[in-house]
Amino acid sequence: MIEEAGINFDYREIDAPCAEDELLDRVQGVDAILCTLTEAINEKVIEAAGDSLKLLANMAIGYNNIDIKAAIAKGILVTNTPDTTTIATADLTWTLILSVARRAIEGDQMVRKGEWKGWGPLQLLGGDFDGNTIGIIGAGAIGSAVAKRAIGFGMKVVYYSRSESPRLIQTAPDAKRVDLETLLKESDIVSLHIPYTPETHHLIGKGELELMKPSAYFINASRGPIHDEQALVDALKSGQIAGAGLDVYEEEPKVHPDLVSLSNAVLLPHLGSATERTRQNMSMKAARNIVALSKNQTPPDLVAESRS
Repeated sequence: MIEEAGINFDYREIDAPCAEDELLDRVQGVDAILCTLTEAINEKVIEAAGDSLKLLANMAIGYNNIDIKAAIAKGILVTNTPDTTTIATADLTWTLILSVARRAIEGDQMVRKGEWKGWGPLQLLGGDFDGNTIGIIGAGAIGSAVAKRAIGFGMKVVYYSRSESPRLIQTAPDAKRVDLETLLKESDIVSLHIPYTPETHHLIGKGELELMKPSAYFINASRGPIHDEQALVDALKSGQIAGAGLDVYEEEPKVHPDLVSLSNAVLLPHLGSATERTRQNMSMKAARNIVALSKNQTPPDLVAESRS
């Protein structure tokens, strides 16, 4: 336990998810919890904290790891870290796109295993970008930043969202808003950038993957349960789509065992915001919400449900 700026705080020195038993013990009697997306802040945890708990400061943009209804019912505020991960996650999305379309991981493994016998005209042929279409599902800050980068690669941009996106249009003036079916049919790359909610669970499943071109690539650097992992495995195995780049999974840290064996899948361990500057900004923003609470001020980054 350390005292800093009038706040007593306890922290874990282990860079790994906190087991529920430990979490239940640590939260007892605290005024605020700075949590990450790996901690399931459910009703059990909220009850264990007791009546002293006033704030859940989530070090992430999404907050589906928190039982919002249980928190609101007890008058607990919830904050997130908006506008901190945009650049890093957009860059990571393009890392996935480039890696899977240009078969970079396969090439790396070929060299490392001593299997490369020299240049060949048909060796590891991949996909193109210039003149092709990227379909962006979710046109918020990250989706717009991905579109901006796509313009630099000479791509056409279509997007699917509930309403027109002035932010995306500002970065990609010729982008067209289309329905989901049109996006899936026309896109050479489909990239997910929407929050996970009950409504978006398995938004991309068997039927949606069947709409995609056999030459298309599926990218998810958003949240794993938005795609049906078994359906994606089947589509990759059958050649229904050319490949997939994933930074997130349905049951993290578990990964569908068949994905690991597929050479047309690039798999990263949830690295979207993993740059030194981004993680520092996220942690500082979460901490500032706690500091505001300690000064009897309204935390600046209340999620929508906490503002009502």
